Amino acid sequence: MQRYILFFFLFNFRICTPQNVQDAIVGFAKHPFNEAASISFMAIDLDSDSIIASFNKEKLLVSASTTKLFTTASAFEILGKNYSPVTKIYSDGPIDENGVVHGNIWIKGAGDVSMGSKYFNNLGHEMDFLTAWADSLVDMGIKAVDGAIISDGSLFGYEGPPIGWETDDLGNYFGAFHSGINFYDNTIKLNFDSGKKGTKSTLKSVYPVVEGLVMKCNVKASSTSRDNCNIYGVPFSLNRMAIGEIPANRGSFEVKGSMPDPEYQLAKEWTTILLQKGIKVGNGAKCFRLLSPNSKNNYGVNFKLLFSHTGKSVNDIAFWTNSKSVNLFAEALLNYLGYAKLGNGTTTASIGILKNYLSNKISIDDIVLSDGSGLSRNNYISANHFCNLLSYMYSSSNYPIFLATLPIAGQTGTIKNLCKGQLGEGRIFAKSGTLNNVKSYAGYVKALSGKNIAFSFCVNNFSGTSSQIVLKMEDVLNAMVNY
Repeated sequence: MQRYILFFFLFNFRICTPQNVQDAIVGFAKHPFNEAASISFMAIDLDSDSIIASFNKEKLLVSASTTKLFTTASAFEILGKNYSPVTKIYSDGPIDENGVVHGNIWIKGAGDVSMGSKYFNNLGHEMDFLTAWADSLVDMGIKAVDGAIISDGSLFGYEGPPIGWETDDLGNYFGAFHSGINFYDNTIKLNFDSGKKGTKSTLKSVYPVVEGLVMKCNVKASSTSRDNCNIYGVPFSLNRMAIGEIPANRGSFEVKGSMPDPEYQLAKEWTTILLQKGIKVGNGAKCFRLLSPNSKNNYGVNFKLLFSHTGKSVNDIAFWTNSKSVNLFAEALLNYLGYAKLGNGTTTASIGILKNYLSNKISIDDIVLSDGSGLSRNNYISANHFCNLLSYMYSSSNYPIFLATLPIAGQTGTIKNLCKGQLGEGRIFAKSGTLNNVKSYAGYVKALSGKNIAFSFCVNNFSGTSSQIVLKMEDVLNAMVNY
């Protein structure tokens, strides 16, 4: 019986022989998986401000989603945890005694990503905010709109996705880009009847309904137990293609993609609800991008504010950004910087704000940032850059709330399976990053000795699978815990 117990223990838990952190990272670098790999690693003792171990700490690498640490930290520091975007609803014409708006109703976007988001609304209630908006008009006695419902996200520009986002990602839900108007996580949901194994699946519906959408599907039913479907399409285009495999014999199987044009779609959805409430809209739904993309409205002149909608705070958005690695939320936090400070929420302007602020706090020489989420392969960040940031945040009054956004190894978020049943479980608080041939972790370690450690660990162009490289990275992570 003792023999079986020992076998069970060895099978379920990896026994980690304590080793020096420097020896562990050198040993990792020598593994055959890393023969052609690029590695950047650094671990520092935060209390003594000394380097524990390093390996190519200055090497700039594609960092994947650990990039979100720069975004969330900057949002806390520059905007504060309570900053919330405010979407404002205006009319540009008088309202007569019969409740008719002689003009248009405008939705002035402030980049809010919490409207209709699954992270803040129960399933089936994501569009309740639009019903509440309609009820606000009803309470004002508005019965009709001569003009149109117009969404205006122009203060965040129409650049589309950041530089370095791959075309293959843009049609998928994780490739939904941020803009001045966002809702329902900027996603569409495709509902398939998969049918028998080996047959072509049937697309039953798309929600929300996108006018003019052309969805070509070559999705087959297979023995897979997961969604292995990829959706292709670019922003603002109504042409989409779904290719791949989904589980067989499912009468209803959902695949998520990116919404082609959230700015227009929001106006359309609200117009539909207004009609249901008995409010007629003479000229239907429109969006500013298609009306006058190179100009801006002066809402202080000849516009009347009807009501406002306050979105979730930086603290709320940052939690899900780091915990579940939500790309859309990360891009929103980045773009809030430019919008709040310059009235310009474009990615270009916002990165300028971030870099200017951090350059006065820490050394970020040579850092290359192209987005806020890490989906871009044009981000190049070293382990030293990450440790500089993490050390700065450790001394900040925002450290407790910043730390609270990070997943915990073996327990929560995107690293709930990392170091499970090992020394690192419950002691590593970190953001993970994954792209093809990229694996990274960065964050904090509470060592067994009581030491507080900041670290960054990134590998590019390794061989083997992502899960195989993670097993080897765990040896280094556990060594830090044992420091």
